[in-house]
Amino acid sequence: MDKMEPLYVALSLFRRRHYEKCIEVCTSILEKQPLDQTAWCLKMRAMTQRVYVDDLESEEAPTEDNFLDSNVVATAPRPGTSLKVRTSVVPVTSLGARPRTSTGRPISGVIRPGTQSSGSGSAIERLRMSRGATGQSARAVRLGTAAMLSQKDGPFIEISRLNLSKYSKHKGLSKPLFEYLFYHEGDIRNAMELTVLATQACEFKDWWWKIQLSKCYTALNLIRDAEQQIKSAIKQHPHVESYIRLIRIYLRLDQPLTATEVSKRALEVFPNDVSLMTEQARISEALNESQTSVKLYRSIVIEDAMNTEAIACIGMYHFYNNQPELALRYYRRVLAMGAHSPELYNNLGLCCLYSQQLDLTLACFQRALDLATDPLIKADIWYNLSHVAIAAGDIALAIQCLSVCLSANSMHAEAFNNLAVLQHKTGNIHLARAYLTSAERVHQPMALPETIANINMLMNI
Repeated sequence: MDKMEPLYVALSLFRRRHYEKCIEVCTSILEKQPLDQTAWCLKMRAMTQRVYVDDLESEEAPTEDNFLDSNVVATAPRPGTSLKVRTSVVPVTSLGARPRTSTGRPISGVIRPGTQSSGSGSAIERLRMSRGATGQSARAVRLGTAAMLSQKDGPFIEISRLNLSKYSKHKGLSKPLFEYLFYHEGDIRNAMELTVLATQACEFKDWWWKIQLSKCYTALNLIRDAEQQIKSAIKQHPHVESYIRLIRIYLRLDQPLTATEVSKRALEVFPNDVSLMTEQARISEALNESQTSVKLYRSIVIEDAMNTEAIACIGMYHFYNNQPELALRYYRRVLAMGAHSPELYNNLGLCCLYSQQLDLTLACFQRALDLATDPLIKADIWYNLSHVAIAAGDIALAIQCLSVCLSANSMHAEAFNNLAVLQHKTGNIHLARAYLTSAERVHQPMALPETIANINMLMNI
């Protein structure tokens, strides 16, 4: 029986997402035929897909000083027009008591782009910090073929030998090569150079290259240049991804109202698109427009009944509107969909507590503690367990839960505040003052309003 063609085997492995085996087969083909462009391109795509991360769902805005940012329009924007305004007074709405993070963002329990601290592990920082070839080889050889010749112990592609001008004119190789440079190597400089050459080669008629150029500009924090490229791409070919990237650009520029207008225009072109409605709902939620946000989330659930984020946010809305029974239904729906996380069981425990289903409350919190590995998440769970103890009337147990919370997270301002209140109830005035002072110190520059009120009360005692 004859053996199957190796290239066909590699293609089959690539379609089934067995990228490691596909790379091995392509490597064996290239050892026999080093200039086989088909195997070279397939290996390049397999290596890219192996490390590919959807930058739309993992994009993190870098934290930079405003005086170095040339995109800052106003240092004191009007209320309701900025996502970066930090105020200690929350507008009086139905969600007025909703907790917020240390950055001022309402807690939703759903990880979204831009909600995590952008450190060295974020996608943009990874692209910035990754090694990239900055020098060009001076050897007078055939650059187009020398780049394809890879050594066994060396890199797959000698980036310094790449003739980008030649590859930019090859429609079958230019796009996979860009993705390899951008995602696998993290070489923004050469990726952007290839993008510019390919855009010129296609006479500025290919919208895909303009989107890739905007990604390079965004990675280099050239936000205005990226905005122009995306607008030009949308004029040539309206696409959902293009609109989402334009919305993210305006959010990076701290222009949520403009981002909302872009999302409305996009929904006119793509009616009832889930991803566009999700972006608009997130913006409304960040602007404290809870009614508009939950309306959009309900529309999302109608279009996609398995959308975890929309279901969780609707449940959160009902919980903070004193409807824990309805919130419990939504969180149980998320649990039935197969999601198992400490945050979900924590929310289920709180819903059971406030809906008087006390037999399930401790079981949910026990499950949340078993699944929690992050100390910050464990601290929040112990903080919520203190409310269970307070509801049962056990002040000593509540103090112990808050102490365990502080042992896991020594910067938990709410735990300090509640410990001060409990110590005041037990008659320890001096200890209560110390805890309130600690709460005010760790929650700067946006101190808790209730903490300030409690300090003023104790100072008068």
